[in-house]
Amino acid sequence: MLAGCVCVAIALSACGIERDPDSGADIVSIPRSVTDAPVEVLQGEHGAYAVRVLAEGFVHPWSLAFLPDGSMLVTERPGRLRRIDTDGTISAALDGVPLVFAQGQSGLLDVVTSPTFGDDRLVYLSYGEPNWRGNKAGTAVARGRLGERGLEDVEVVFRQEPKLSHGTHVGSRIAFDAQGMLFASAGDNRAADKAQLLDHLQGKLVRLHPDGSIPADNPFTGRDGARPEIWSYGHRNIQGLALHPDTGVLWSHEHGPMGGDEINLPQAGRNYGWPLATHGLDYSGQPVPGALGSEAEGTQAPLHYWPRSPAVSGMAFYAGDAFPAWRGHLLVGALAGQALIRLELDDDRVVHEERLLQGRDRIRDVRVGPDGLVYLLTDSTDGRLLRLEPVAGPGFKPVP
Repeated sequence: MLAGCVCVAIALSACGIERDPDSGADIVSIPRSVTDAPVEVLQGEHGAYAVRVLAEGFVHPWSLAFLPDGSMLVTERPGRLRRIDTDGTISAALDGVPLVFAQGQSGLLDVVTSPTFGDDRLVYLSYGEPNWRGNKAGTAVARGRLGERGLEDVEVVFRQEPKLSHGTHVGSRIAFDAQGMLFASAGDNRAADKAQLLDHLQGKLVRLHPDGSIPADNPFTGRDGARPEIWSYGHRNIQGLALHPDTGVLWSHEHGPMGGDEINLPQAGRNYGWPLATHGLDYSGQPVPGALGSEAEGTQAPLHYWPRSPAVSGMAFYAGDAFPAWRGHLLVGALAGQALIRLELDDDRVVHEERLLQGRDRIRDVRVGPDGLVYLLTDSTDGRLLRLEPVAGPGFKPVP
């Protein structure tokens, strides 16, 4: 009987079925392009901008990636990967997606193309991977070659061990640096103390070669009792990774508990404090168990933090031409805060914050397209793909 239950649970995850928590009914994903919705013009600190709905009907869309021809890949958390062509056509769920643990915050998460996609057509996915019992998950990263019907020759290049998540705090974002190294974040699985243990992969940022092999110059390579994949540790739940377009430095942000979402510049071998140091409280309103305060010896203070958590997800530096006043700013999605947060920077210091689209949608992912426009995914069972466009003045027709 146990084996049968496990198979049923895994099959649901593999098929990408999500159930309504109240009714128990299946939530079916039928995304559709939107061609007739009016373009809404809003006012920001640097003038007006337009919001266009490009598609809707996704079930908890999580991430998007642009392909060289201008089409996009979009993940849905229940386990679907779709392609949106340049004419707006949305594909059926693509083949080749690994089995995912689709429960709570876990499922199919980030999608990123290889830095050499033009040659190898490799697509990288992060996701919650079930253990052999099907009752717990850990973060994993797989890659496959994009073909006509989906991903081919799929292989797992990273697995978080041990697997401790019941559906919370799996992360996860993927980024490649200028040297082609793969960075992936793995959440603490709500086992906060494990973020400080170097023999566990909970609460870590890992650095790998694209094929999953471990670089010889990783900070803990060859150290007894430490996982050599680890780049930095003491993270809670990283859901944003982005390279600064000028310096090439990797930036990250992560969820705090009740308060204390933070931005970091993760460096090799450094400890970013969780749960020893935090600017947040436990969800009970009491201090976080094990916390020593907002600082702890041997840990790195955050570059920036929010006393009240916006629940950050997705981040991108703006380096396009469509919004010249935003150039060099950091764009961050907010889930609970329901906003796109625009952060003005002075080198690596946040000097000003503006919240765009306040109170409208949970923003899960933020990407700057090759056209310099800003693309957003909203997180719901009727998730949407939005595009922010410039408005030049009265009578200006936004980009079609």
